[in-house]
Amino acid sequence: MKNFKTLVLTAMAGAFIAPISIFAQEEETSAVSIDGGFDMYTSYIWRGSKFGSGPAFQPWVEMGVGGLSLGAWGSASAGSEEALEMDLYLGYSFDFGLGITLTDYYFGGDYVNSVNHFLEPSISYEIGGFSLMGAYLLYPGSAKVVASPAIPGSNAMIVGNEIIPAVEAMEAVEGSDATSFGEDADIYIEAGYSFKNVSLAVGAGNGAYVAEDDDFTICNITVGTSKDIEITDKFALPLSASVTLNPSTGGFFITAGVSF
Repeated sequence: MKNFKTLVLTAMAGAFIAPISIFAQEEETSAVSIDGGFDMYTSYIWRGSKFGSGPAFQPWVEMGVGGLSLGAWGSASAGSEEALEMDLYLGYSFDFGLGITLTDYYFGGDYVNSVNHFLEPSISYEIGGFSLMGAYLLYPGSAKVVASPAIPGSNAMIVGNEIIPAVEAMEAVEGSDATSFGEDADIYIEAGYSFKNVSLAVGAGNGAYVAEDDDFTICNITVGTSKDIEITDKFALPLSASVTLNPSTGGFFITAGVSF
């Protein structure tokens, strides 16, 4: 596993370095675009796990130039478990379908403290209706986010040998000396296919994505669909819905959402 992780990191590092010269060439001819939006879902489901309770509200802002994109994405649930998440990402998309992204995940606490951030390099490829992606989630020292089967549908963390709510965990690790990334990491790989308004995704991972006793295994099977609801002749509301099963944890979720 250690050699496999080294190979993944080496490949991703090379992929992130490659776009630098390409972006320099595009910068002179490409216009800068800025866009934003707001999504609302009945619940927040990500890679086979549910975060928070109640409806999730997810705003986003993105700036793009050529194939380069810089964006911010957030999520907060309306229930008793907020599952606050505010992310920053930098990505580059090639014309032939390859995409690379570096994401900084933030789940609350002191923003300037590195123990409250999780870094994830990822790489994806799309051709026709098929898509492949791989992600390598790096934990900041002793803090590790888990989708614990002992607390279904929660956003919990492991600190030492204890599973505690994410907010308490962040407070516990703040001020610790665990400030270096890469002491622990999880891998997630997903294959997808889209046809007309139907999509299918199958993902496999380890660590936070699976039950406590499982190694790398299938953790996400999702079937989704989408359509536009016409409000007026000039305005339609995009609606999406999906069904997700996590064979590892036994989680089963149905969710729907609208985009503005």
